[in-house]
Amino acid sequence: MSSNIVWHEASITKEERRSKNKHHSFILWFTGLSASGKSSVANAFAQRLFERGNQAFVLDGDNVRHGLNKDLGFDEAGRKENIRRIGEVSKLFIEGGQIVLTAFISPYREDRQVVRELVEDGEFLEVFVKCSVEICEKRDPKGLYKKARNAEIANFTGISAPYEEPENPEVILDTEQYSIEECVEQLTDILTDKGYI
Repeated sequence: MSSNIVWHEASITKEERRSKNKHHSFILWFTGLSASGKSSVANAFAQRLFERGNQAFVLDGDNVRHGLNKDLGFDEAGRKENIRRIGEVSKLFIEGGQIVLTAFISPYREDRQVVRELVEDGEFLEVFVKCSVEICEKRDPKGLYKKARNAEIANFTGISAPYEEPENPEVILDTEQYSIEECVEQLTDILTDKGYI
């Protein structure tokens, strides 16, 4: 990093933005296997927030790799940098008074912890989208598990690369047992009880 850059304070504070928006700003970090339902739940919940008048935005793993992170691969180093960048972008959304929903496999606990440490206490909620690899593989909407089994995709989480489940997530959504709509209801109830929305 250059020694010739200086942090410039914003004219509108995070607290002022939260006050105007009438809600907390924070990250909902959806983590889970491919096809577990991360993007589906995140987008359905974003729609719910939008209807309530909350300021929210979804950062989806595939979408971000089309632009900001298109230069990164799927090896361990590439995955780590992918999550680091998303953490920094998410922090900007928090400063802007928004709720940011991130849907990334983010297979390593250490990387998720790095993002948690970027923000203040209460600004990072880990949402474990729980679904077994067997069910995810049956769903396989993008045909990725089939390609991974045929060795057409290397470093595929859950098949040829590890997934480290969260040890103490703030929220667990079991998409094997509950529909997307039921998970949205559960998440709404949890965040309302916590006073986040």
